[in-house]
Amino acid sequence: MADTHCRADGPDTKDPGCDALECPATTPDGQEGTPVIWKEAPKAITNPGWTDWIPVSGPTCLYDTEPENVLANIAARILNDFRQLPVNPGTLEAQPFPHTLKGGPTNFYATTTEQAFDLTILGQTVHLTATPASYTYTFGDGTNLGPTPAAGYPIPESDWLSNTTRTSHSYTETGNYQTTLTTSFTGTYSVNNGPPLPINGTLDLTTPAKTLHVWKTQRALVADTCQQNPNSWGCPGAKD
Repeated sequence: MADTHCRADGPDTKDPGCDALECPATTPDGQEGTPVIWKEAPKAITNPGWTDWIPVSGPTCLYDTEPENVLANIAARILNDFRQLPVNPGTLEAQPFPHTLKGGPTNFYATTTEQAFDLTILGQTVHLTATPASYTYTFGDGTNLGPTPAAGYPIPESDWLSNTTRTSHSYTETGNYQTTLTTSFTGTYSVNNGPPLPINGTLDLTTPAKTLHVWKTQRALVADTCQQNPNSWGCPGAKD
């Protein structure tokens, strides 16, 4: 909670920063803010004596005469505000791309990152963090992987068709497949530089579809290279 004893005499140890802190009104007709220090107590303690607990943040300004009501109102709407954030879903990458081979492993991975935002909610400064928690890979052939915590990773080109990763997929048929990635973000928020609090819910974002072309290979014994014989089997000049 926000302890309003920031400047008052009493059992609290006074924070020197409170004397220098100014909290001017944020609107022409608004009231000045109140200097506060944020404190925390274990949930198991009912009606704790806040003066007994060590400050975790502050001093800072609070612009409401009943800060606990403001915090409750922010908590009631924070999930909706979280889901309105312009979070970048990242991209789904594939190796090889845009062409891969039937029966060979295609390595998929995500480029999603943690993102932070600063908003003003009900007159209070709120810092939100969106963290990728799980991923669902849609391969376009009717199969999915996830939700999984594995974001995957890029591998050297020499390993593309021989190395199988946790997020690899093998196509059993040739064709053009629409692939997407859905990332589930969890979030935290803090009010007026207070302690971070978890957001009860997730933000699920799906990337635009990327087309992956799956080809097949054929093998044959030939006597010459394409440089020696451009009309040899498998060479540009060969006839069907």
